[in-house]
Amino acid sequence: MKKKEKKHIRLFRRIGDKTKNRLRTAVKYVLVLGTLLAFLGVAAALTVSGAVVKRTHDRVITAEEAADLSDVDCVIVLGCGVKEDGTPSAMLSDRVSTGIALYEAGVSDRLLMSGDHSRVDYDEVNVMKRLATEAGIDPEVVFCDHAGFSTYESIYRVRDIFGAKKIVIVSQEYHLYRAIYIAEKLGLDAYGVSADLRPYAGQKMRDIREAAARFKDFFFALLQPEPTYLGEKIPLDGSASATDG
Repeated sequence: MKKKEKKHIRLFRRIGDKTKNRLRTAVKYVLVLGTLLAFLGVAAALTVSGAVVKRTHDRVITAEEAADLSDVDCVIVLGCGVKEDGTPSAMLSDRVSTGIALYEAGVSDRLLMSGDHSRVDYDEVNVMKRLATEAGIDPEVVFCDHAGFSTYESIYRVRDIFGAKKIVIVSQEYHLYRAIYIAEKLGLDAYGVSADLRPYAGQKMRDIREAAARFKDFFFALLQPEPTYLGEKIPLDGSASATDG
């Protein structure tokens, strides 16, 4: 091989080595930057989550304290999982039971079941209403919000569709802080009563997801976008049959 060709080969190898080194350095920088951004994101989410809990903690009250409130427009029960056979999950069953107990204690003369009924084969709200009416509650006072697709949308709609100003929210305690925070930011006078009637499997993972959800809804409550659906107003002093379906 000629000396000139060998020189060119050595030159190309040096260029290749430099390029590889630069790529390795760039990858290292990207990984470090990605790790830093992830750390900052987690730190921000945990900071916001803690602030939400601190701000709303005093608004989580007992059923007895709720019974001492006056002029509560409705007890709103937030939906969650329904099984494939149409039966409620343990958490949903306990939420409805707690809502019924608050109604019977005279906290409000209106129940609002708010959840996801986005598909024909998935229906939280009618399961919730059925549980309430089977417990002896007059169906004319059990309202259904079929478009409560998220906590934010449920709270937004209880204000704008159902015209509520003062509410008692029913859910498990870990979830109440976020719901109350959203309600306050939307101008509602809101309290929460815990539906923790038993231990629930998977709560640690649920708590992790909730921290992220609080971070998300912090910005939703700040920007206040409209929910997926609004529609005509449904007064709570009317008949709940207007929400059947």
